[in-house]
Amino acid sequence: MSTSLKVRLPVFVLVMEVVIMALFAVFVTYDDNANARLQNNETNPMENSLYRDYPYFADVQVMIFVGFGCLLAFFRFYGFSGMVFNFLTAAFSIQWAILMQGFFQFYYDGKIHLAVINLLNAEFACAVVLISFGAVIGKTSPIQLLVMALLEIPIFAVVEWAVLKYIRINDAGGSILIHLFACYFGLGVTFVLYRPSLNDGHVKEITCYQSDILSVLGTLFLWVFWPSFNSALTFKGDDQHRAVLHTFIGLSSSTITAFALSAVFNKRGKLTMADIQNVTLAGGVTVGASVDMMISPVAAYALGIMGCTACFFGYRYLTPFLARRMRIQDQCGIHNLHGLTGLISSTAGICAILLANEETYGPSMYQIFSHRAPPVGDPKLLELQRLIPGLKPGLGRTAEEQALYQVAAIFSTIAAATVGGLLTGLVMKLPVMASPTDEDCFDDMLFFDTPSDFDSSVLKIPLNYNEKESNKVV
Repeated sequence: MSTSLKVRLPVFVLVMEVVIMALFAVFVTYDDNANARLQNNETNPMENSLYRDYPYFADVQVMIFVGFGCLLAFFRFYGFSGMVFNFLTAAFSIQWAILMQGFFQFYYDGKIHLAVINLLNAEFACAVVLISFGAVIGKTSPIQLLVMALLEIPIFAVVEWAVLKYIRINDAGGSILIHLFACYFGLGVTFVLYRPSLNDGHVKEITCYQSDILSVLGTLFLWVFWPSFNSALTFKGDDQHRAVLHTFIGLSSSTITAFALSAVFNKRGKLTMADIQNVTLAGGVTVGASVDMMISPVAAYALGIMGCTACFFGYRYLTPFLARRMRIQDQCGIHNLHGLTGLISSTAGICAILLANEETYGPSMYQIFSHRAPPVGDPKLLELQRLIPGLKPGLGRTAEEQALYQVAAIFSTIAAATVGGLLTGLVMKLPVMASPTDEDCFDDMLFFDTPSDFDSSVLKIPLNYNEKESNKVV
């Protein structure tokens, strides 16, 4: 009965629905592009921001609900939970993120003006939660996951606001604010929720033919739509064009590299499904911080290879080390796919900033690197505004100064995410959270009415089985 959802889940949902409805009623209104009162005969409907933002919103939505959902259904006896808990957590996270990210808009405007772009930003915040979810999948209840989303979203919103407003960085693909934050927040949570008996594996921590196929399907959805994820918030035009090209090139090079590494390091020279499901995506992260910059196609290709290689060896060597030596049981290896690659991407972004000059970019350099634009009162600003109408004043930073701010953002984001994850883990560890026992981990039967052909009890192997014995499991 300690894991029953009969009271806990309905109470949590009811309370949060009342809170969200009240906040929507008081603070949320339509954006100008969604307000019928502002439409007239002189308004061109096709100029509505919907037609600019909705394609990216739809693509990222597929990644969130289908891509992540299928990818997390890789355990043989945890397919229901992986996919459905992803669905539940994502639906709640987007609602909550609209309010938490909108709080700062309310601070300045007195209202949260809702448009598709707000939903898109909320989806990015939701992606942060789902990445963190990967570190604790199989070991947590839906109540714990909802609580994690409840606490992670506002922490992320504050960090995002502080970094963008005060440190002011270039991070078009979210390598710092999405991937690094999500990774180290998730690692902080799993550190607190450490289970010593799971270090040698769990009898149900296995895959099967059907679950691996479903997980690869999730990988394919993420792979196909990743260019939209990286380019959604870049400047329209050539910046966005480069972002799409670089993402595709990075993903392509990381994919073929993943196949090669998988075959080389397999003792029998065969391919491993876990490599195909995860390592192939590394290139999408490693090009993220510099995705809209003039880094050249060959650099994007090289970043894909570097990210894939780091991710592959991270899964092979670093994940077991973290579990045995540092009490970090990273279930999906988010430190490899999002942490290591996020650090590579951030470093590449810093290099691109240091190399950026007007000879390569022309006047548009001050639009891409907006914080390097001349400040108000500088005669050069007026000259640039004649060349680029609408160019906003910047801070007049040099390339070296901007690079230092990027470094500051990396360390402050990691620190804030880690502390936030540790505190959230302490809350999730409370007895009322319906946490599964070690024996019940990775088992759909704990929280679902399962069909008649599902029976995880057929596996009668002790919890402390070793790796050699696990190969005998049918």
